[in-house]
Amino acid sequence: MSTGPLQNTKILEFEGLGPAPFCAMVLAGLGADILRIARSGQRARSETGDAIILRGRPSVAANLKNPADLLQIQALIQAADVLIEGYRPGVMERLGLGPETCLAANKRLVYARMTGWGQTGPLAPRAGHDINYISLTGALHAMGKPGEPPPVPLNLVGDYGGGAMFLATGILAALLHARATGQGQVVDAAMTDGTATLMSLFQAMSQAGAWTETRHANLLDGGAPFYRCYACADGGFVAVGAIEPQFFAILVRVMGIDFPPENQYNRSTWPDLTARLEQTFLEKPRDAWAEIFAPEDACVTPVLTLAEAPKHPHNVARDTYVTTNGFTQPAPAPRFSNSMPPPPASAAPLTLDAAIARWQNA
Repeated sequence: MSTGPLQNTKILEFEGLGPAPFCAMVLAGLGADILRIARSGQRARSETGDAIILRGRPSVAANLKNPADLLQIQALIQAADVLIEGYRPGVMERLGLGPETCLAANKRLVYARMTGWGQTGPLAPRAGHDINYISLTGALHAMGKPGEPPPVPLNLVGDYGGGAMFLATGILAALLHARATGQGQVVDAAMTDGTATLMSLFQAMSQAGAWTETRHANLLDGGAPFYRCYACADGGFVAVGAIEPQFFAILVRVMGIDFPPENQYNRSTWPDLTARLEQTFLEKPRDAWAEIFAPEDACVTPVLTLAEAPKHPHNVARDTYVTTNGFTQPAPAPRFSNSMPPPPASAAPLTLDAAIARWQNA
């Protein structure tokens, strides 16, 4: 029996890559009962992160072009609350599993579609990846240093932030609507749309004249000396986020830098202050600075590696990471006061018959 705020919510996930399975992982972590339809006899493609990304829901092997398997999948769709698919536009329709067909069979179904470009628009049928989607939203251009190509970022912005999390938000909103009205609907989640929304603050700042198109010259892109990372004596780094005056005053005091805090936002002082902070941080190793700033409210933290992060005292105290089946992985998030999500775990594969019986007996 699943626990968590989404317990008794049945989700049928069609196997894919990137944001769709990540969204399913998040929803499984909140207690949803998810069945993942995997291609019969083989994985569609393998992701290195499968041991974590695919946790929390069993796979069901099926041949989507086999009429018998298709009939059983249609039975699962009739029992589902949500269907998640991340194929290119038109693929599900060609399989006979498009939204019109599925909503006709289950009028309360939330049919959630995850793509990079969306279901409509001139780029809808085209291929792409995170870097392509964020390049059309201004996000990629805002990263990096002037005179250099934008760096290749982790796929957090397009795939997961602009994609998976907006897909999850759309699913939850549509579920509330379906439960209130009995009417399902299609959720068209596009990474370009989501990433554009993530850029709302920067669009506003730009149009207000508070953000320049020159990279590494703004408050939140590394241009400000009090909001950026610095190298330390041992090759490690610290992250400084002393935006507010009270935190900045503590920063320069602890660093022993003679600088009037009231001049913090005088941009003409930024190059000199940056040089002084760079020089001072190079005097000690990363962990020494972490210890110095630990009792101070200066927004200074060590930049940890993936291996170090689970061992940090704050993460340990909150059980932010857990170890399951030999893999250290993030625990489900967020936390709830009276409907705790289940611990992350792998699930054994099911046959289509077993999957149907599972939901019929739920």
